[in-house]
Amino acid sequence: MHVYFSGIGGTAIGPLAMIAAQAGYEITGSDKQNSEYIDYLRKNGLDNIHIGQTEQQIEAVHKQTPIDWLVYSSAVEIENPDHPELVFARKNHIKTTKRDELLNKIIKDSGKKLVAISGTHGKTTTTAMAIWLFKKLGLRPSYSVGAKISYGDMGHFDADSEYFIYECDEFDRNFLAFQPYMSIIAGIDYDHHEVFKTRADYEQAFSDFLKQSENKVLWLSDAQKLEFAQDAEGLIVLDDDDAILDALSIPGQVNRKNAYLVIMAANKLTGEPVESLIEMMRSFPGVSRRFEKIAANLHSDYAHTPAKIAGALQMASEYSDDVVVVYEPLTDRRQHYIKDDYKNLFKGVKKLYWVPSYLAREDKNQKILEPKELIANMENPEIAEPAELDENLKQNIRKHIAEGQLVICLSGGGGNSLDEWLRANFARSKSV
Repeated sequence: MHVYFSGIGGTAIGPLAMIAAQAGYEITGSDKQNSEYIDYLRKNGLDNIHIGQTEQQIEAVHKQTPIDWLVYSSAVEIENPDHPELVFARKNHIKTTKRDELLNKIIKDSGKKLVAISGTHGKTTTTAMAIWLFKKLGLRPSYSVGAKISYGDMGHFDADSEYFIYECDEFDRNFLAFQPYMSIIAGIDYDHHEVFKTRADYEQAFSDFLKQSENKVLWLSDAQKLEFAQDAEGLIVLDDDDAILDALSIPGQVNRKNAYLVIMAANKLTGEPVESLIEMMRSFPGVSRRFEKIAANLHSDYAHTPAKIAGALQMASEYSDDVVVVYEPLTDRRQHYIKDDYKNLFKGVKKLYWVPSYLAREDKNQKILEPKELIANMENPEIAEPAELDENLKQNIRKHIAEGQLVICLSGGGGNSLDEWLRANFARSKSV
């Protein structure tokens, strides 16, 4: 079967394309722009990818080998319901779905047990931790994770594996398409306001997701938030302040909490003693773009919601009390909802460089908020200044590094983001 991926450079759809190829499907795809993720896919054998998404380009692919199924990222339809590739698929009666239907088919056809990691924040790190621990246990899992890991590819399919570990995103209600054998909830806040109009709607979606899951692990605070009965069948509820967190010896409180969730899920699934699982988790090597060291005193982090930013800054404080931040907000539409949360978010930071928001899936009716407008919401705006991805910012970062300050760059974007700029200008070797 020939599957065409529209938006193949996305952090969720790219790994799925790799998985589908390993599961025996013929894969082609496109994206609107080149990126390090596209380079990564090509290096991993998916070389039939073109940049640009016109009807003529997909028609050429279809003429060469008829497309049976077009899988598209949520961004494609949101940005343009009459996207040229979607229009072409409709004209030619090509099956067209989002990624969930294809993934469900692969999981069902192979008889795997789905271990789904969801939550407002921490999904990628928690998924990476689950992959690490399952590998240490010798379970050889199939999986999909939204970032590069040093101990495997972003997407992997093993026909003989028992478990499929999946970073199960709530955006566009994607996670409600699955019925997991085990769900791990890394933490519930409130996000994706354009999809979930109220906090109650957002939390109801998580409640529905958990009801679809045979087993589930989550924090007491989240169980209470969702009014989930603690004695519900297959439910493991963890104390947010459990003393065992201090025994994990992993940098960052949020990482220690993510690790504990995975440990208790693995204990439930395998019966391996918690003490042994803790020892295995202590050697977790980390994941790209999650407090990733780019150079001495320079780190990149994917944090883009207030809770994620707070977690990244807490981790930075464990390394230094002299922290400088470069911040690129992820999407303008999110800023209209969270701008008041900036009030005390950067308290304790010595200097903050605020670059323009990374734009994606924007509401054309909303005004683009400039850095100076967002900085005005801070109680300590004197530490912040608007900046651009230019030579001036580069020299400022070098100055802070030379003075021994820890610089953390917060960037959730993909192609042409602060993260890519950072790697181009500071990293010894470029990677996703």
